[in-house]
Amino acid sequence: MTPPHTLGIVTTAFVASFLVAVFLVLTQKYHGRYSNDETHGVQKSHRTATPRIGGVAIVFGLIVAWAMADVKTQAILGPLLLAGFPAFAFGLAEDLTKKIGVMPRLLATFASGILGWWLTGVSLSSVDIPFLNPFLGITLISVLFTAFAIGGVANGINIIDGYNGLASGFVTLALVGVGAIALDSKDMGLAVACFALAAAFMGFWLVNWPWGKLFLGDGGSYFGGFALAWACVMLIERHPEITAFAPLLVCIHPVTEVLFSIYRRKLRRSNIGHPDRLHLHNLIMRRIVRTRLKVRPQFSNPAAGLLLALMSLPAIVVAYAVHESIVWGASMSLVFMLGYVALYARLVRFHWCSPLAFLLFKPSLTIKPAR
Repeated sequence: MTPPHTLGIVTTAFVASFLVAVFLVLTQKYHGRYSNDETHGVQKSHRTATPRIGGVAIVFGLIVAWAMADVKTQAILGPLLLAGFPAFAFGLAEDLTKKIGVMPRLLATFASGILGWWLTGVSLSSVDIPFLNPFLGITLISVLFTAFAIGGVANGINIIDGYNGLASGFVTLALVGVGAIALDSKDMGLAVACFALAAAFMGFWLVNWPWGKLFLGDGGSYFGGFALAWACVMLIERHPEITAFAPLLVCIHPVTEVLFSIYRRKLRRSNIGHPDRLHLHNLIMRRIVRTRLKVRPQFSNPAAGLLLALMSLPAIVVAYAVHESIVWGASMSLVFMLGYVALYARLVRFHWCSPLAFLLFKPSLTIKPAR
């Protein structure tokens, strides 16, 4: 594929997504009664009713990119679009009706992972963990493990979708990271698919950030999480020389967010499916952006979103640097996970402490009031 044609696919995905996003904003009065995200709710940080169907723009941009792509890229984008339909559809149904529970949406992402295997025959056969790899040789276990991993990433993207530009900014950067690794491995088809996906998310991002005229919604976040996770699965299955810890590093923020959220909610004896304002991005907003940086209230939301999205860059860069080393990949994954816990501990206890001690000493999960 020639570079101009590659650029054309990526540009088309960006422009199509952006134009549809703008169209959705301009036509809010016609669909707002169904699509608006109201201002009440424990996790809400916006002040006016805003459409939450930004995923429509992203999927449309991707469909247009698929239509003009070469055969190799279509072979990746086509199954991805089809397999991602359950995750997108159930998320969009929640955006429009506000009546689809967490479990049906999560099961829909699992279904997308299974559908992806059914369409392509691809599932995780190795994750570079000795005691797991033998089990992944069994097709049923491999498919279920892949679906579970994809669902975890998709749920993580949905969790971090709290501020303008955060989730879409992270997914954009992560997909560029996966695409760069694919390009380094001479896999032009996967690289172009990742860059087209990133461009579609960037088209939406320009409407979402900074003023939040359109939200990603559950449809966009679940589809984005599925697309990113599926690209990671394709990367390590098409290139055995790439360690599975490289895509883990790329997705380290949402993965750690999911695992730590389950852990702290279990300790606090709260429902793991109920929303709260104790995620890392909530604490950074309150205790860094507003308190330390003194950002004005009208700018704090986009400032927090941009800051948190950019905080994922170090892990993505490291993933690219160590993508062929199991030892470095595993070591750096542990470093970034423990770094997340250390930062969380600093924000809730107001002093640095060992992340292991913070995890093991249950009372330390009590959230102290801001000073």
